[in-house]
Amino acid sequence: MLESDMGSFSIWHWLIVLLIVVMVFGTKKLKNIGSDLGGAVKGFKDGMKEGGADTPPAAGQVTQDASRADKAAIDVEAKQKS
Repeated sequence: MLESDMGSFSIWHWLIVLLIVVMVFGTKKLKNIGSDLGGAVKGFKDGMKEGGADTPPAAGQVTQDASRADKAAIDVEAKQKS
């Protein structure tokens, strides 16, 4: 019989574990879990792409939209105080 370290498993160990998992959960439930996990990963990637578009400009760079937003904020504050 082959001896192995405590942390490493042979391919046979993993095949037995896979067989037990399939027997316990069934293939339908495992397929649903896989598709749910894939959808979650896709949603996370899409969210990261959308968040990347909203990053602030680098230091020293001011865009026209940012200066307009600052002026609007000052006007709103002045209107609220009076």
